[in-house]
Amino acid sequence: MNKPERRFIVNKLIHIGFGNIVNTDKIIAIVSPEAAPIKRLVQKAKETGQAIDATQGRKTKSVLVMENSQIVLSALLPETIAGRAQALWPEEEKEDSEEDAE
Repeated sequence: MNKPERRFIVNKLIHIGFGNIVNTDKIIAIVSPEAAPIKRLVQKAKETGQAIDATQGRKTKSVLVMENSQIVLSALLPETIAGRAQALWPEEEKEDSEEDAE
């Protein structure tokens, strides 16, 4: 008797500082918190309970906007998080994204 085939979806997880990890498939944007519109977005998310503070009391250096309208605050720079996320991409996708940027 044949067993049903099981497929596992492997989510790509990245470390965003202080033992906190997020799913890269759910990230829409990684932005700096310095701009006024982002500050308003963070404040609104805190008021509505949609903000996840992963800074461990440190200064917020990046804001991750997630698919489900939540935001994640991190103490790592956006460039650091983006670099970690890009390191998980297969080489084919890296080449495609570099060509699109040109």
